[in-house]
Amino acid sequence: MNKRTLANNVTIPTLGFGVFQVPNQGAAKQAVFDAIKTGYRLIDTAASYGNEREVGEGIKAVIEEGIVKREDLFITSKLWVHDVTATKAPSAIQDSLDRLQLDYLDLLLIHQPYNDVFGAWKAMEAAYEKGLVKSIGVSNFDNAQITNLSEFNDIKPMVAQIEVNPFCQNIEKVQYMQDYGVQIEAWAPFAEGQHDLFKNELLQSIGDKYNKSVAQIVLRWLYQRDIIPLAKSVKPERMQQNIDVLDFELSDEDMEQIKTLDTNQSQFFDHHDPKMIKWMAGRTIEY
Repeated sequence: MNKRTLANNVTIPTLGFGVFQVPNQGAAKQAVFDAIKTGYRLIDTAASYGNEREVGEGIKAVIEEGIVKREDLFITSKLWVHDVTATKAPSAIQDSLDRLQLDYLDLLLIHQPYNDVFGAWKAMEAAYEKGLVKSIGVSNFDNAQITNLSEFNDIKPMVAQIEVNPFCQNIEKVQYMQDYGVQIEAWAPFAEGQHDLFKNELLQSIGDKYNKSVAQIVLRWLYQRDIIPLAKSVKPERMQQNIDVLDFELSDEDMEQIKTLDTNQSQFFDHHDPKMIKWMAGRTIEY
């Protein structure tokens, strides 16, 4: 697995495995186990996903089988809005570590840019200094929000996780953050299959040239934009396919053609919508 180097010299795998909406009752544990066995080393979860315990069990099982060592893995989790305060963040970080059965996280993100972001960031800086987290960052922040956080704190976010897929390419946002020295990760790289992405004629025609699937074309497109995609699947054969994207290269023409699919809109919801902020504030999570 290739790696990129973050601003603090921590290395991060170029392809990641996400577990959003992967249920418990054994599915999340098995998915994590299969993903790591397939070759994934970056596992992305969050407190709000409600599956940290099973993710931790999958990590523990794969280490116990001798497939990898803990230091081979890059484990990410995120603080949900309820815990984004100076007083709640420290215990929330430890709670995530306990659920995952880990001594440290490789990356901790603020999941949404709401509540006491500055207070939580100070707690994350403290956890970083203690070695409880190896790198810190944000998720779903826009350019102004990440700049505000960066310019008035000691440590700038090393990673920003945002929506990036063929229908929401976030070209300007990605370029700004990359120029600002922040590594971009893409959630929902397949737009959860919206607009029949996996049957898209343009992406399929590009895939036919390289004998690759639409999913592989999307992941390679992100890779060539220096973005780390977080793919999700519970099927080992799909996991293998999704990680097999480093043996070909899209042409400049291919990259330009894919640009034509951009709608310049989120395929899910507007993070600036007050209704969504109220929904997040009132959400209850079962850990």
